[in-house]
Amino acid sequence: MNKTSPVAANTKSMTFRRSKTRISDKIIPILLGLCAMLSVFTTIGIVYTLLQESVIFFKEVPVWSFLTGTTWSPILPPKEFGVLPLLGGTLLITGIAIIFAVPIGLACAIYLNEYAPARVRGVVKPVLEVLAGVPTIVYGYFALETVTPFLQKIFPDMGIFNALSAGLVVGIMVLPMISSLSEDAMRAVPKSLRHGAYALGATRFEVALKIVLPAALSGVVSSFVLAFSRAIGETMIVTVAAGATPQLTLNPLESIQTMTSYIVQVSMGDVPRGTIEYGTIFAVGLTLFVITFLLNILAQWVARRFREEY
Repeated sequence: MNKTSPVAANTKSMTFRRSKTRISDKIIPILLGLCAMLSVFTTIGIVYTLLQESVIFFKEVPVWSFLTGTTWSPILPPKEFGVLPLLGGTLLITGIAIIFAVPIGLACAIYLNEYAPARVRGVVKPVLEVLAGVPTIVYGYFALETVTPFLQKIFPDMGIFNALSAGLVVGIMVLPMISSLSEDAMRAVPKSLRHGAYALGATRFEVALKIVLPAALSGVVSSFVLAFSRAIGETMIVTVAAGATPQLTLNPLESIQTMTSYIVQVSMGDVPRGTIEYGTIFAVGLTLFVITFLLNILAQWVARRFREEY
């Protein structure tokens, strides 16, 4: 009976493992590259679809009139295609959300990183991040059924649909993004900076505000910009709670309409495909895409500009 020696078996096993490793080293980069290319091709497909339909729309409506017009009435005559009321409503909602979320989110991040015990941090941070998983339609009805009635006790002239309640709830939605990303950026600051400040007699608040926060500024500002991008593209909350009245106003107690809520309204199937009204979906969508694209570029620039390396 022929028996394989232990040395030969071990050599054969090592050879098999090396060949298996070489195959995986060749296949895995290809799979990862395909995944990366898939995202690129998806983005290209989205841009192509938006441009294809928007070009048809802008053949009938001048770009300048679309960007500077102050009346938006694409369905009912007399038809007007000025996107400024939708853009103004979007920025009003986003501004309320950011004004509400940035101070609270930053305060939460400072507390979790500098003050909270480990046990408290282990409970509070997951609870905050759970807010990010709540469906936005739930936030929308929370704004309509809970926040709006509460605010009407303070502002009796407020309508059922208004920008204030929608903006506040959008702020609640982006709050976990700001607090979590800012806390992660602060946690990455080396402890030696804190210890050095404590050795010089700084208080805990001074360390947090004058040492940790400036050192983590790139990550903190990036979280603000990303939250702004998330708020400006929010759909269901503003569709449910803000109303469908496209108007240029700075009064948060009035009903307004955002770009995303208009897209939802027209996409319900009542507008025939191929009409100019149908083309407004893609023109507004392209405008929103350009805004969020520029915001992402700004976030990357800020991250590079203020990045601290230790």
